[in-house]
Amino acid sequence: MNNHQHFIQRCYELAELAARESESPVGSVIVKDGIIIGEAYEKSRQLQDITRHAETLAILDARQRGGNLEGAILYTNVEPCILCSYVIRHHRIAEVVFAKHSGELGGTVEPFNILTTSHVKTWGAPPTIIPFSDGR
Repeated sequence: MNNHQHFIQRCYELAELAARESESPVGSVIVKDGIIIGEAYEKSRQLQDITRHAETLAILDARQRGGNLEGAILYTNVEPCILCSYVIRHHRIAEVVFAKHSGELGGTVEPFNILTTSHVKTWGAPPTIIPFSDGR
């Protein structure tokens, strides 16, 4: 099992927890130097707050643990949406690995490709995007 597969597998485990709570089945982990420094699953319905996506909560978890996210890798089982993409770019996460595209609201989809655009100079270079396929 390669590192990407290991961390995507953790995302699937977190997504299962979300599904059990009637949330969208999305899980996310933040990795730096090969270690998970933050993780979370979707809680938008539970917390009645649309910003409580797995990716934003994983970022908050890493920050609360004192993690510096610059240069980190974000893993998620579903492509980050536009909202999460903004947060990822703000924190200068270096790589994003995801298992499934999310359609027209995905952060890599034009014309709102916030995750991949190089037109916002204050964010610097966009993260490396790694679509991951494990056959699911």
